[in-house]
Amino acid sequence: MTRDPLTDGAPALVLIVDDNPTNRYVLGTYLRRAGHEVVEAEDGASAIALLREAPRLPEAAVVDVRLPDMTGFDVCEAVKAERRTAGLPVIQVSASAISVTDRAQGLNRGADAYLTEPVAPDELLATVAAALRYARARQRAETLAERLSELNRATVDFYRAEDAAELAARTVLGATRIYRTAAAVVVRTPEDRPIQVDGAADGGTAVGAEPPERFVREFLRPRSPAAAAVRLEVVPAGRLAVPGLPAGASGQLAVASAQAKGAGSAACVVLPYDALDADEEVLTQLVHACALSLEALRSYRREHALALTLQSTFLPVSLPSTPLAELAVRYLPASRTAEIGGDFYEALTVRDGLLLAVGDVAGHSLDAAVVMGELRHALRAYALEGHGPVEILTLLDHLLQQVDASVGATLCVVLVEAGADGGAGGGAVRVANAGHLPPVLRDPDGGTRFVTGHGPMLGLGLPHPPATRVPVSPGTQLVMVTDGLVERRGTDLDEAMERMARVLADGPQDVEGVCELLLAHFPPDGGDDIALMAARLS
Repeated sequence: MTRDPLTDGAPALVLIVDDNPTNRYVLGTYLRRAGHEVVEAEDGASAIALLREAPRLPEAAVVDVRLPDMTGFDVCEAVKAERRTAGLPVIQVSASAISVTDRAQGLNRGADAYLTEPVAPDELLATVAAALRYARARQRAETLAERLSELNRATVDFYRAEDAAELAARTVLGATRIYRTAAAVVVRTPEDRPIQVDGAADGGTAVGAEPPERFVREFLRPRSPAAAAVRLEVVPAGRLAVPGLPAGASGQLAVASAQAKGAGSAACVVLPYDALDADEEVLTQLVHACALSLEALRSYRREHALALTLQSTFLPVSLPSTPLAELAVRYLPASRTAEIGGDFYEALTVRDGLLLAVGDVAGHSLDAAVVMGELRHALRAYALEGHGPVEILTLLDHLLQQVDASVGATLCVVLVEAGADGGAGGGAVRVANAGHLPPVLRDPDGGTRFVTGHGPMLGLGLPHPPATRVPVSPGTQLVMVTDGLVERRGTDLDEAMERMARVLADGPQDVEGVCELLLAHFPPDGGDDIALMAARLS
């Protein structure tokens, strides 16, 4: 702790309410000689109006009981009833209402003290000092509680930040709410350039220019492991020259900086020193939480990149070139989690034609990714051995039971039949579906239909029904998706699928255009992986 403008013995602004000018002069003289400032009112209505309108609220009031328009008891009750003045200590004074009953009534109706005239100077000053001591202690406690509440709100808000700039903006917003003043925040990770965000006292934020190199070198430089994680310095405003940041009456700025130990991610909060009011701990906790969140974001970014790299190794490198169909695919991993998803797809030329598959392993985890990789590689092996769609599902279901997988999976397998000579012109597709979303067929005339037949999801050990054979014409489009494309919280999945069919009915002929059309009508929300495969049959 440093200085506190509300120390118990500091002078205060005191309101005197008395209709007698002599009494106001005497009481005011006592208070002024003790260093206090005094404002005066000659009746109750004037006093109440002054308290409501004054830009600077008195810290104590000395109120005569006998006033011309109302009693001092009424004034006290009115003061305590207003939220703005409820904490104002009221000292009632009277030369006539001096009985025990009078004093008890005054205290019961809200007075903090009751003096009888003539009042000795020492008694008046001691009573005012006691009232201020209590009021200031209560004010400090209320201010600290409010600031701790805002600190908690700010740190919880950090978890919503998706990058360093957004985290800096949320930090500066927290600082302005806590201290009700303009502030600036600078953050840096070892991989990134420093980012500065300025915040106004009214809560507005703006990304500022790149902070001066000297500032970064002095306050955000990497520290030794033995150095303190957080530090607070008070520096002259001219030394930092932070644009748009007033230094206050002291001409000084408080600079709180923190660094995630051993990692190099650092954060700095700058605000006028006068705004601290001795609450240095709240500021240092805020900047420390920012630095830790910054390092968490950095770790998340690295883990997410690693997850995406690992995930990509489980997917096909390219699509086959075949006379049976034109193919296009889109795979969009979830952007809101560093864990690996379980969506996958496959396309390969087999003895009986072209085999297409889209599947989804439940969950987002390393287990889901491992199961996804096992299923996809096993599917390729079974397909290349010559097994048909239903046999592939049965074998994969048996595989999941043998490896004792803790997650289930859905999978749709489509075989585009080859002609008698092995080329185009087979005229049909065979669809085997293990609990997956049905594929959509768009006929050359624009009509759309779902192939709705399906069996249980994989991993349950249940039998799978025969494949559904659907005649198709050249130019028919086939679209297979995972639920990440169409399913959203609070929406009906069946309605979304029908909407997708309507979109396809007016879609382009080329498969790349089909993929782009669907992604435009169903923008990814980042909450789940998306696998989308489109084929135009020859």
